[in-house]
Amino acid sequence: MHVVFVEPAFPKNQREFVRALRAVGARVSGIGERSLEALDDDLKSWLYKYEQISSVTNEGALLAAVRRAQARAWVDRLEATVEAHILPAAKVREACQIPGTSVRTAFLCRDKPAMKEALRAADVPCAQSIGTSSAMEAREFAQRIGFPLILKPRDSAGASGTYRVANPGELEEALRASGLQEGRSVAVEEFIEGHEGIYDTLAIDGRVVHDFVSHYYPNVLESMRTRWISPQVATTNRVSRENYGEIMALGARVIAALGIGTSATHMEWFYGPKGLKFSEIGCRPPGVLVWDLYGAANDMDLYVEWAKAIVHGGTDARASRRFAAGMIALRPDRDGSITHYEGVDEVRRRHGEWILDQHFPAAGTATQGVDAGYMANAWMRLKHPDYDGLRAVMDDIGRTVKVHAR
Repeated sequence: MHVVFVEPAFPKNQREFVRALRAVGARVSGIGERSLEALDDDLKSWLYKYEQISSVTNEGALLAAVRRAQARAWVDRLEATVEAHILPAAKVREACQIPGTSVRTAFLCRDKPAMKEALRAADVPCAQSIGTSSAMEAREFAQRIGFPLILKPRDSAGASGTYRVANPGELEEALRASGLQEGRSVAVEEFIEGHEGIYDTLAIDGRVVHDFVSHYYPNVLESMRTRWISPQVATTNRVSRENYGEIMALGARVIAALGIGTSATHMEWFYGPKGLKFSEIGCRPPGVLVWDLYGAANDMDLYVEWAKAIVHGGTDARASRRFAAGMIALRPDRDGSITHYEGVDEVRRRHGEWILDQHFPAAGTATQGVDAGYMANAWMRLKHPDYDGLRAVMDDIGRTVKVHAR
């Protein structure tokens, strides 16, 4: 099978998808934004052909590159695994008559108001929402639904560009900050109170063959707005229908409603006073190397299982659920440059057997903002045979490790 893979070099873990495709017997052609010389030797050895283009989100450039690949050899699949690449790849896939995720599915997974409209039609419980470029329509929605509300880009990922508004004054500020006041189309949603979690899957022909559940501590919006918090993503090994049956059923309904076939998915949900509510889904793997946590927790190479699904239409591994796994982000105490750390040696002594890997930028490294994400500054990743034990270790690291900047 000949697979064209979009952007094999960035972000760094993209190379793992190429490695896995090659490992299961595929011929892999890459299309990316870096020069061939910039690719590492292993990555170059895994690629049959590689072509550099100006931007993989430029549909015209991507289409021309894929057609050149088709002229060299028959192309069986065109794959992309980064949120911003999913829709351009789907449009090119359709134009070139290559099987895979459809434009409709990619659009619904990218455009949040359209996604929720489609899911409400399928009786999937989710927040009331609209997509609008009218400030007046946003004010009318607020009057009808009430506060608090969320304003965010229609194609948002994570908490980027997201505003929580609790009253009419904050709404007016968000209308200006979001660009809606100037006519930019945004999503306006009912705020759903409750705990926020993740349901990630690998589906083959719309059937879930691997699934994983993770939890945010605290919720993403709070984490990306509050410096003193050391936010955690914790993957549980207590995944069963008894514990998460409602979430599994919800995920299956979402996959069916959006027409997702053979693909990784990344779904977020809330559970609170209004029960279980769907938040959003990406037709792609999760970010910030969460797939690596799943692999470490379950004694499997999930990249290879994904590749088997793409190339062979099946997967033969089973998640062991032997470990829980997690990541904790460690924020500098201010913006500037990192000067030093406290407590790192101490937590290594106490918890070294559970540490998978860690990242502590050198003194003098410029800090990144609180809203830059879970792997923007220092972080540690761990696994533990007990989920409560994992949470206790990460809580101890959060209390003990201090990142100083000036």
